[in-house]
Amino acid sequence: MKSLTVEDYVRGVREGNRAVLARAITLVESLSRQHEVLAQEVLHRLLPHTGKARRLGITGVPGVGKSTFIENFGCFLTDRGHRLAVLTIDPSSSLSGGSILGDKTRMERLCQSPQAFIRPSPSGDSLGGVARRTRETLLLCEAAGFDTILVESVGVGQTEIALRSMVDFFLLLLLPGAGDELQGIKKGIVEIADGVAINKADGDNRLRAEQSKADQEAALHYLQPATPGWQTQVQLCSALTGEGVPEIWQRILDFYAVLEPRGVIRERRRKQTLDWLEHLIHDELRRQFYRDPKVTARIPGVREAVLRGETTAVLAARELLTVHQAKATGESAPAKSP
Repeated sequence: MKSLTVEDYVRGVREGNRAVLARAITLVESLSRQHEVLAQEVLHRLLPHTGKARRLGITGVPGVGKSTFIENFGCFLTDRGHRLAVLTIDPSSSLSGGSILGDKTRMERLCQSPQAFIRPSPSGDSLGGVARRTRETLLLCEAAGFDTILVESVGVGQTEIALRSMVDFFLLLLLPGAGDELQGIKKGIVEIADGVAINKADGDNRLRAEQSKADQEAALHYLQPATPGWQTQVQLCSALTGEGVPEIWQRILDFYAVLEPRGVIRERRRKQTLDWLEHLIHDELRRQFYRDPKVTARIPGVREAVLRGETTAVLAARELLTVHQAKATGESAPAKSP
C-alpha cells in the first residue's frame, strides 16, 4: 500500500475520502513513535476544521441493546440528512490484545448508509474502555465533515467518566425493571448523564418500563444536574420499533439550543481539552519511566525487596523515581535496595 504524506492525509480527510479517513485513524491509533509524529502533524493541520460537530456519548448496562439503538438512532439521523460518525469501543482480549470488533456487523442497515461512518476500535487498557486515541479519532471525523459524532463505550461503571470527558451530551440506556442491581452504579453513572432512556419499552415490557421511568425520576430528584442549567430527564424508547427515538433526538437538540448560547458547551470543551492535556502528560511520563533501561533493570530487585519486607512500597517507588530522575539530570543513580 502506498505511503501517504501529511498533505495526502489532510486533503483526503477534508474531502471526506473514507479510505484516507480510515488510514488516518489507524495512524493515530498506532503505538509507533514514527507514526505518532506523522499523526500529530496531520492533526495539527486539521485542527482549524474541527469543533463543529455535536459530540454525543452513549453507555448502558449489558444487554440493554446499545447496538440496536445506535443503528435505529443513526438511521433516523441519516434519513434526515445528517452525517454521522459512530465510534464504537470494543473490549480487547486480555490474552491476545485483539478485539472482536463486532458492532459493525450488528449495524448492517447503518453500514449501508453513505451518510454514516462506523469505526470500531479496540479498547486496550484505557480507562473506562475508551480507546487511547478516541479523542484524536473524533477530531478527524469532525474535520471530515461529520456533523454528529456518537461514541459508544463497552459497558457501565465508574470509569465511564473517561467517556464523559470527551462528549457534550451523555446518554445512559437502562433496561425495564432493572432497579435493585443498578443501585451500585446510580451514584457514578446517573449523576453524569444528561439524558436517561429506558430501552425495550414495548410489548409486555411497557408497564415495567413506565415503573422504571418513575423510579429513575425519583432518584434524579436527589442528584445534582450533570450539566449546570440542564435538567436530566428520563424517556422511554424501543430500539426495535423506533418509538421514542425522535423524542430523544429532540431532547438533544434542546440541550444545545439552551446551553450553547450561554457558553456552557464551549466552557465544557475547554475544560475537557485541559483535562486531556493533563492525561497526556501523565501518560507520557509513565511511558518514559517504564522505557528507562536503568529503571527496568532495577525493578525486579526492588520488587523482591518489597515482597521480602526489606523496604516499603513507598520507599521502593521513590528509589525507582530517583533512578529515572538521575538519568534525566545526568546525576549518579542511588545505590540499589538491599
